[in-house]
Amino acid sequence: MFTLAHLSDPHLGPLPPARRRELAGKRLLGWLNWQRGRARRHTADTLRLIEADIARHQPDHVAVTGDLVNLALAAEFAPAAAWLGGLGRPDDVSVVPGNHDAYVARTAGLARLHWGDHMTGDRGEAGFPFVRRRGAVALVGVSSAVPSAPFLATGRLGPQQIEALAEALDALGREGACRILLIHHPPVGRFDFQKRLIDGQAVRAVLARTGAELVLHGHTHVPARHAVSGPRRPIPVIGVPSASAGPVSAHPAGWNRFVITDGGAAAQVPWRIELERRGLRHGGAVIETLERTVLAG
Repeated sequence: MFTLAHLSDPHLGPLPPARRRELAGKRLLGWLNWQRGRARRHTADTLRLIEADIARHQPDHVAVTGDLVNLALAAEFAPAAAWLGGLGRPDDVSVVPGNHDAYVARTAGLARLHWGDHMTGDRGEAGFPFVRRRGAVALVGVSSAVPSAPFLATGRLGPQQIEALAEALDALGREGACRILLIHHPPVGRFDFQKRLIDGQAVRAVLARTGAELVLHGHTHVPARHAVSGPRRPIPVIGVPSASAGPVSAHPAGWNRFVITDGGAAAQVPWRIELERRGLRHGGAVIETLERTVLAG
């Protein structure tokens, strides 16, 4: 049995002081958005509740699917690294970046600089996709984080990363691994044009050809469950709300706990995957189980 905790989009605050020149262009819009609402919606107290609940469940591994910071100010990345350290050792916590972690081009490389130990594959690969084998479970991380123009929060993998993803998933499938894809932007579902995964169709084509057992994403700040076509059966695509969204938010904070067990050689579905959705109810102050379901097996 393997247990995996998934959380996303903590949007760690407060914002550090910023010089006027650092708030030029897109960052100014983001700063205004933070001051006018995000600072009240994303609370440290709520995030601490989520962290404590995850710690109580003692998962084998933790996956964080991006948007740790807000404006990608240089001073935001080291505190985010310290926060990751509080979740666990780099070998036990895997991270993929989100669009806010690459908010502007000039600091887009700081996520790798500060969080690289959480984004490095078992063979020491420093790019994406990375592969982290934990027994029979393979965590495959890709980066959809690219700088975008003002008013856009789009993501993109690009042809080279998509080709490498296909090779990795295909090889892991031949080995019989339980493949879990980590990505910030969801590859399927309804969302605004300005927030989409630009090459989502190409990602879906890879999954349809090679397969995977589970896809985990963030970005939307809502609990989400979709599926994409696989070569033998649909592949669950699961998203979580922001890990710091306060109880008065439309979708209060939560995290997902997955229990993965080998279905056995005779099973039609080789892996049994159970989902426990935990989080705050609207207006609540206690993390509780909101849903239990079997996704596969």
